[in-house]
Formats: sequence, structure tokens, C-alpha cells
Amino acid sequence: MSTAQLDRTFAALADPTRRAILSRLAQGETSVKDLAQPFAMTAPAVTKHLKVLEQAGLIKRSRSAQWRPCTLDAEPLKQASAWIEEYRQFWEQTFDRLDAYLAEIQQKDSTK
Repeated sequence: MSTAQLDRTFAALADPTRRAILSRLAQGETSVKDLAQPFAMTAPAVTKHLKVLEQAGLIKRSRSAQWRPCTLDAEPLKQASAWIEEYRQFWEQTFDRLDAYLAEIQQKDSTK
């Protein structure tokens, strides 16, 4: 994954409205109108959020007559998750070393 793509993914995920839209799309394809319904914002504001998600590659929009369906494209999320996984492993190893060090200190204190 390119740095620019990762930046777009995380920027898109930084907003709670966009995360809510992605959660809704995880349930299946839906129209822009249905996506906008739960939000107290104008249709143009929702469209702006959808454009950010589309530019990040997280959704795909199409047009079929009057219906404008949106679908989730989870590939950028998979790539972001893989990037985060590297750091999870780092922290797990760090905590394992800390646990070993604390156990060593406790053992030394108990032998005094």
C-alpha cells in the first residue's frame, strides 16, 4: 500500500460520520438517500463525505436511473489493518519483555 493511499484511508476514517457510513455499507449496498437519512445534515454535506470515502477507495458509487447505490470496498481497510498489525506485534513484544523484566525483579526481591 502506498503512503498516499494509507493517508487517504486514515483521513477518511478520522471522521465519525464517515465511519458510520462505512458501518452501514458493511450491511450491503444502499442508496445515497438511505445513507443520508440518519444524519442531521444536508444532502450536499453527506455527498462531501461520500466523495472523501470514494477518493480513499473505501466505497464505490454507481448510477442506475434514479437510484445511486453505494457499496463498500474493504480492500483499503485490509491494507490499513495489515499496517497496524506490524505495530501491534511491536507492542506485544515490548510488553512481553516488560513482563519478563518485572518477573525478574520480583524474583530478586523475593530472594532477599
